[in-house]
Amino acid sequence: MPDQTTETSPAPGPVRSYLDVPADHPFGLQTLAYGVFSTEGTAPRVGVRVGDLVLDAGACAERAGMESGEVWLGPTLNPFLAQGRQAWGAARAWLTEVLTQDSHRDCVEPYLVPLEQVRMHLPFEVADYVDFYASEQHATNVGRLFRPDSEPLTPNWKHLPIGYHGRAGTVVVSGTDVVRPSGQRKAPSEAAPTYGPSVRLDIEAELGFVVGGSTVIGQRVSVNDAHEHLFGVVLLNDWSARDIQAWEYVPLGPFLGKSFATSISAWVVPLDALASARVQLPTQDPQPLPYLVGDGTAYGLDIHYEVELNGTVVSRPEYRDLYWSPAQMLAHLSVNGASVRPGDLFGSGTISGTDRGTRGSLLELSWNGAEPVTLADGSTRSFLEDGDVVVLRAWAPGPGGSRVGLGEVRGTIVPAAD
Repeated sequence: MPDQTTETSPAPGPVRSYLDVPADHPFGLQTLAYGVFSTEGTAPRVGVRVGDLVLDAGACAERAGMESGEVWLGPTLNPFLAQGRQAWGAARAWLTEVLTQDSHRDCVEPYLVPLEQVRMHLPFEVADYVDFYASEQHATNVGRLFRPDSEPLTPNWKHLPIGYHGRAGTVVVSGTDVVRPSGQRKAPSEAAPTYGPSVRLDIEAELGFVVGGSTVIGQRVSVNDAHEHLFGVVLLNDWSARDIQAWEYVPLGPFLGKSFATSISAWVVPLDALASARVQLPTQDPQPLPYLVGDGTAYGLDIHYEVELNGTVVSRPEYRDLYWSPAQMLAHLSVNGASVRPGDLFGSGTISGTDRGTRGSLLELSWNGAEPVTLADGSTRSFLEDGDVVVLRAWAPGPGGSRVGLGEVRGTIVPAAD
């Protein structure tokens, strides 16, 4: 990245460009999201979204004489993620400069590509993938469904961010079809398990956090230092085969019911773009152990979601309601000395609120099939059918009343493989 070491403070209002980008565009200069794109006949490389254009970031930096911009010439964000917080801040400051100062037109305009002409790719190579369970209301709903005669929250839930390790190799970019998984399933009324395609295929509306920098085994990331490793966010749909999961998850947790596909959005929005969206966490009672408290500056994010199924918006979850912060999740992930690597990804877990219209999974929306969801065409769903199209969208407040767009993550269910 440009050889600068200082970060700029968040701008007091939307930043205006000499480019013809509407002031209210969710991917204006207040966002500056990163992705990996290609055009016909060209190799994938890093791009920065500016309105409905994509800036070929590496070529632009090369034209400007920035040798450090070579990390943007490759097919993944991982080399950039490896550079760490100072480089990320410097890059954002440089991009803002070249997109707002007219003297830089010559190194910008030749490298802008209309969005409709690009193909988007997985933005980074996923090093490790962890999924958390950070929504108190989601955990409560699931507890009520499956343990109606017990306390809905397990005894450990308010003491630590619960999570499981997923499969990094099945994280896919938005637009990738999702093949219905097959596996063992056993209903409570059945005497023995059977094998076949999942009949209770579900979604989970989540926020994914993209990690940069690195640590060595035995080194912990504190809550106070988590910001040094939290690069940005993606929308995340952690597809779930509830029937496969229900049969396998005792005693070791999710496995095949989760590992077949996790979809993420094509654009990674830097956490620096979400400075205006920071909110206080809900009251955490009992107070977590000191390693999860730090200096008390851990925060939540005011991000507004919508979940669309076959063109019908079926839910509008609110991320700000989540109990555990991203800093606490990263601190807990590494407290045992587990190392972090550029391209690590962790999900928030399903985002759900108290009202039915804010639940982030079909399991909750249909209350395990007892209350099917009605779509605009009159059909109903308790779980997903082949051909169904699911789209998650989200946005956050930006500086000066602007919006920061998080884009969308889209997936279509296709029949199970033979």
